[in-house]
Amino acid sequence: MQSVANVTIHASQFPENVRRDLMESLRTGEVNHKFHYDSVKQTQKWLTLHQAYSPSRTDPDCAAIYDRGFEAIAARIEAKRVHLIGLGCGGGQKDTRLLKVLSGRGNYVKEVFYTPSDVSTAMVLVARGAAMEVVPEKNCYPLVCDLASAQDLQEVLDKMPAAKAPRIITFFGMIPNFEPEIILPKLSALLRSDDLLLFSANLAPGDDYPAGLRKILPLYDNALTRDWLMTFLMDLGVEAEDGEVSFGIEGDHGDAGLKRVAAYFRFGREKEISIDEHRFRFGPEKPIRLFFSYRHTPEQVRSLLADYGINVVDERISTSEEEGVFLCQRAHK
Repeated sequence: MQSVANVTIHASQFPENVRRDLMESLRTGEVNHKFHYDSVKQTQKWLTLHQAYSPSRTDPDCAAIYDRGFEAIAARIEAKRVHLIGLGCGGGQKDTRLLKVLSGRGNYVKEVFYTPSDVSTAMVLVARGAAMEVVPEKNCYPLVCDLASAQDLQEVLDKMPAAKAPRIITFFGMIPNFEPEIILPKLSALLRSDDLLLFSANLAPGDDYPAGLRKILPLYDNALTRDWLMTFLMDLGVEAEDGEVSFGIEGDHGDAGLKRVAAYFRFGREKEISIDEHRFRFGPEKPIRLFFSYRHTPEQVRSLLADYGINVVDERISTSEEEGVFLCQRAHK
């Protein structure tokens, strides 16, 4: 086991910027999702939750659509060097499976590079550790970065040793936790003309969009999710007896009519959260939004991506219709 790991920390995750984002979360009563992955404890709780409820872990057919997506993207690679960039890498399980497919292409793909990137240092290290089965340490460039606020991510990636290698960018399970108009322009700007993007989205199953959302609500409204989300508040001094976490469906968002599952902590009594000299007051009339997750249909995914110059060239939808994997490229002008 190695005793050290080299990790690049982007300025978006420097302490002063993290503190600014925390203050903004408390001021607005809308928690930036990155604060649910901030500590080792939160990372471990999320990994446990993911293992228990994520369709990619619990549904063999869902896992299979990722594997078929990995084979499809590997078949398009015509270079001997490939750089996989995992945006929002999480624990890196899916990226590692893709790395194994790329590395197993006989004598064609000679060298694979990997950049696991996430807002959580702990998560990036977990992904790095998983990838070490496939990628030598010298070819792994872990990056802690807030994708939503980083303005120079392309420049950072262009300075990496593998900058000139053809790139595969993965964006697994990330789109639900961002407002589309914030994250999709950034994702589009990152894509070079020859990049391949493998993108996954949580879907609302069936032809009845609201009914599909109600069907998947238990994937969020459960004890493990409550425990994970409450860690953020409890670390700030909120007690379980101060209120309760409630889940619901809200929308419609923009022209696409998107709806989402949202979790709020509804205070049963007045509560003050203190950060140094700053005081933030909450109470029965002022809940705090802990989390949201948009659910899409395949048509909504294709339309949203097209609005930002990203074309879906191949897609795979699980039999349950709860997950989709989309192979994409920048639209040619």
